[in-house]
Amino acid sequence: MSKRAVLEVIALDAEDAVAAQAGGADRLELVTDMAADGLTPPARTVAAIRAAVDIDARVMLRLADGFAAGDVERLVRVAGELREAGADQFVLGFLDSHGGVDLAAVERVAGVLEGCRWTFHRAIDRAADRDALRKHLADLPGLDTYLTAGASGGVDEGLGVLRTEARRRGEPGYQQQLLVGGGLRLDHVPVLREAGIDAFHIGGAARPQGWAGPVSAEAVARWRTAIDG
Repeated sequence: MSKRAVLEVIALDAEDAVAAQAGGADRLELVTDMAADGLTPPARTVAAIRAAVDIDARVMLRLADGFAAGDVERLVRVAGELREAGADQFVLGFLDSHGGVDLAAVERVAGVLEGCRWTFHRAIDRAADRDALRKHLADLPGLDTYLTAGASGGVDEGLGVLRTEARRRGEPGYQQQLLVGGGLRLDHVPVLREAGIDAFHIGGAARPQGWAGPVSAEAVARWRTAIDG
């Protein structure tokens, strides 16, 4: 039997996490401050979510809006605190001022994760050269996923890129799972499934009342049904 496709849902707190799991999410992305596109949540929030649900959770390592790493030593300290709070999977991604991957920052942070699995997030959609970025990161320990819309403008704009990268799965730099998110709609799902994509990421789509309201188990269940086809 083929493994079911992954559905990852953004959770801001334990209430979100419980609803996401009830709706059929396989994994959570834990963040705070969606006005800044998602920053590192407090360790106490991570601990509360770990206590509330038993599905996987990936914690954002991002201290400020934008894609620069900022204070790398602080990131390293925060990663240590989060691991003590029970985090064992992470999300990160840093670019330099030219749109290349900030390899020094990514390697430094990934190094303290000690083999924890992690996602390189949508910074790839702002990269000057996606293929070069992937090849630079190809052998980093723990990197198993790219969260991407295929383009900075979202899935509508990035569909062609997503299809192409899905076809390259297994090539050097393309071993990681494609986790599609960013302007993702239910009507994209059949097209992406047909292209061989097997991981989906939703945030606002799981919240009928917008970011001010909680995750809806019913909304998540609609996505689960669509993804399972």
